[in-house]
Amino acid sequence: MIPVPPVPPALRPYVAARIPYDVDFGAPGVHRGLPSTTLTLVLPLDDPLRVSWDRRPASMHAAWGSLSGLHTAPAAIHHDGSQRGIQLALTLRGARALLGRPAADLADELTDVDAAAAPVALRELPERLHAVPTWPARVALVDRTLAALAARAGDTAPQAEVAHALALLTGGLRVESAAAEVGYSRRRLTSLVRAECGLPPKAFQRLARFESARRLLGRRPLAEVAATCGYADQAHLAREWTALAGCTPTTWLREEFPFVQDGDGRERAGSEHD
Repeated sequence: MIPVPPVPPALRPYVAARIPYDVDFGAPGVHRGLPSTTLTLVLPLDDPLRVSWDRRPASMHAAWGSLSGLHTAPAAIHHDGSQRGIQLALTLRGARALLGRPAADLADELTDVDAAAAPVALRELPERLHAVPTWPARVALVDRTLAALAARAGDTAPQAEVAHALALLTGGLRVESAAAEVGYSRRRLTSLVRAECGLPPKAFQRLARFESARRLLGRRPLAEVAATCGYADQAHLAREWTALAGCTPTTWLREEFPFVQDGDGRERAGSEHD
C-alpha cells in the first residue's frame, strides 16, 4: 500500500478517486479495464500506458496522460509485467473543470490529454511527475495542479435538474420516475443526460449499478451482491458483468481482484485501468 492522504475536500466535486499504483503482475500480459460512471485519467511513470478496447487490438492507444470517457465495453490494459503511476477518476463536473469540456465529448473514446486539448497545466503534468522522486510529492503535485485548474474554472456544475436526475438514476430510480421528479419528459431528460455524459439515462444507470456491484464483489456472496445492487438475480448479475467486463464475476475475482487490493482490503487501482 502506498501511504498517501485522501483526495482533498476542495477537489472532491471533481475527483472521485486519486489512486497511486505500483503493481507487479509477475509477467507481461493484459488486464481488464472496467466501465464506470467517471472518466479515467492515468499518469504512468515508467512507460506510456497502452490501452485498447477489449478484442479490438486496432484501437490500441499509448499515452503518458491516458484519458477515457464513459463507456459500456471493457478495455484491455497491456503491460510488461509491472505498472506504476497515478490514476484519477474524474466526475462529470470534473471533466468540465479540469479538462475544459463536457464528458460527452469523450464518450467511448480512448485518447490522451494532448489530443483532448486539455489545459496546458494538465498536458505538462506527466513530464513534471517524472522529475518527482517520491509518492507523497507526486500526489501533492497532482493535487496542486488540479486545484489550480478547478479554481480557474469557476462554476462547472451540471444543470441542477440534470445533476439531481443523475443522482436519482445512480440510486436505482427508474428513468420515467427520475424524469418526473425533476419535471422533464423522458425524452427531454434523455437529451440532457446524453449531452452531459455521452450516454442515455438507461446506460448511465446500468453503469452505476455495475459500479456498485464491483465495489461489493469479493466481499459478499454473489447472490447478496445481486440483490443489494438491484439485479433480478445472480444470473442477471453474471450476464451484465460478462457484457460490461468481458468476463464472468468469478473469472474477474480469480484473475483481477488480487491486483486491485492492498493489505487492508481496499482498492489499489481504480475504475478504468483495473
